[in-house]
Amino acid sequence: MDIIRPKVGIGIYISDGKGNLLLTLRTSAHEPGTWCPPGGHLEMNESFLDCCKKEVKEEVGLNLTDIEIIGVVNNIFSPKKHYVNVDFIAKGVSGKPIIGEPDKIKEIGWYSLNNLPKPLMLPVINLFKEYPEVINKLKNFNSFN
Repeated sequence: MDIIRPKVGIGIYISDGKGNLLLTLRTSAHEPGTWCPPGGHLEMNESFLDCCKKEVKEEVGLNLTDIEIIGVVNNIFSPKKHYVNVDFIAKGVSGKPIIGEPDKIKEIGWYSLNNLPKPLMLPVINLFKEYPEVINKLKNFNSFN
């Protein structure tokens, strides 16, 4: 009998230092129609930093040099769909955001942490619920410095 185990998801939060967060509107098979930061799956033998660099580059065309962990969240979407998400603040970001994967992302934009678009993807909701202090950290953080 095969045992179904949780997957590891990565979320990379990019803040502009003005209280805004870079979010994408998903069209991919996993949670389409929800808003979330760039992210993806941690691959076998991949470091967190390498995964974050890869996902940010692929999805929104930005480069980053460093990351800081901001939370680990358990996300149960259904009895057979379970993720553990490791979330990061991006540091040393450069470039201009673009839609790098139009087959997975319909829209990107900067959104005030005081007025985020809805619906948010479950890992975002759970991160802010489990780590409410992250919102203030993101409001005052500039990923581009």
